[in-house]
Amino acid sequence: MRSESLAFLKEIVNTPSPSGYEERAAVVFRNYTKFADEQHTDSHGNTWAVLNPDAKMKIMLAGHMDEIGFIIHYIDDAGMLYFSTIGGHDSAIIVGQRLWIHGKERTPGVVGRKAIHLLEDEERKKKPEVKDLWIDIGASNREEAEALVSLGDVATYQWEFQQLIGDLAVARGFDNKMGSFIVAEALRLLKEDGGLDKGVGVYAVATVQEEIGLRGARTSAYAIGAQTGIAVDVNHAIDYPGLSKSRYGQLDVGKGPSVMRGANSNPIVFQMIRDGAAKESIPYQVDVAPGGTGTDGNAMQLNQAGMAVGIMGVALRYMHTPQELLSITDVEDCARLMAAYCRQVKPNTDFTPRV
Repeated sequence: MRSESLAFLKEIVNTPSPSGYEERAAVVFRNYTKFADEQHTDSHGNTWAVLNPDAKMKIMLAGHMDEIGFIIHYIDDAGMLYFSTIGGHDSAIIVGQRLWIHGKERTPGVVGRKAIHLLEDEERKKKPEVKDLWIDIGASNREEAEALVSLGDVATYQWEFQQLIGDLAVARGFDNKMGSFIVAEALRLLKEDGGLDKGVGVYAVATVQEEIGLRGARTSAYAIGAQTGIAVDVNHAIDYPGLSKSRYGQLDVGKGPSVMRGANSNPIVFQMIRDGAAKESIPYQVDVAPGGTGTDGNAMQLNQAGMAVGIMGVALRYMHTPQELLSITDVEDCARLMAAYCRQVKPNTDFTPRV
């Protein structure tokens, strides 16, 4: 991956952006996509960059920029912060983690729980419940805590991007700021390498609030009104201990991006993605979903009279933890594959399913 692209990937995954609080990540996205013909941010917080904005045929590329996190809902007299989760969390992972609370200033804290020595026998047998956890910022009372933290402030894990052996990397926010990176990078490839029909407009959208119900994809899809679109998100890698390929299918880290086949994917779009992959020699894996998916693609497909949608992904280990793991090459190839699809689309492309 070129150095400028890698720097953008690192910056956007490290930037805090829990659902509903994506403004910081939106700034990073807009700064990287200044090469576009137009940029726009709506009242919901969705941000998009456009090539060929006057074209009647429109392609929407969607990668959500929100991440899971926490929100402060109570501060007690001792200065301890009580919180709710934003998005899906495994409560066993939260205990003992260091957090950043994004309040009047960035404040460090640690998630507290009774020490194991003090737990009752029944408590030891089950996972901790979020209601029994708190954040300790070192404050001695409520007034001291409120000087730094307000109700409604959000928090994220302190972990950031780190490269492992080879092209593997871990980060707190790959799900799915990796997707926001991919749509921006696909747009850059189309701008710099060419091949996009002048009669086709491409809208690279960093959507908001996916983790709490695909909300940003729904509103941005309505505003843009594209005939076709590609959503990109992380997939569960099925290549580590304890998972059954006969139950979940096979999806490996480092074997290429995924292309979803199933009811949430238009069959013409699916074939055009495969044609683009063959033309540009891009490896990919087929991901199968029998119905709707939990991705932005579900909201996009059901927009207005319907959108011809494809869904791409990158295999990810340890989803919704502070240490999500993926292949940088898979991310890069996913952006290439997305751009290859856009080059297949013409002003008169017919997406009507047919034999």
